[in-house]
Amino acid sequence: MAYTARELFARMIKCEAGGEGLNGMRAVATVIMNRVHAAYGEYQRVCQGDLRRVLEQPYQFTCMMSTVYGEQNPQTVWSNPPEQIHYEVVDWALSGNQLMGAAECLWYMNPFSPQCPNTFPRNGTGRIFNRIGEHCFYQPTELYSQT
Repeated sequence: MAYTARELFARMIKCEAGGEGLNGMRAVATVIMNRVHAAYGEYQRVCQGDLRRVLEQPYQFTCMMSTVYGEQNPQTVWSNPPEQIHYEVVDWALSGNQLMGAAECLWYMNPFSPQCPNTFPRNGTGRIFNRIGEHCFYQPTELYSQT
């Protein structure tokens, strides 16, 4: 069954940040929309401003992978139907709102430790900006423009 972009986005918010509270969910939604609106680099080149392309870009979101590290992934967008709060966060983001704690960030990750790595992803295209809940948020470095 093909989901609308809005429902897929709501499923992504629940799966990626459902346990992070309202600000955590809004921060993840902000990153996703920042990728949609990226004016340069990989996300502009590959996704061309299309929300579905951002959500479905391979290897970007664990919740879009059926297997992780060779194991079946029990937490996917297909196994996590959204609730009203997830649609509210999506509608908030689609209306142009942003959480300032994730302003201009293009990546987030859960380090499963108290410390956020200074750079992410591994290629050094992002530098730490903030931590919200369990997630670390990263703004692009100059290297990102070369992707």
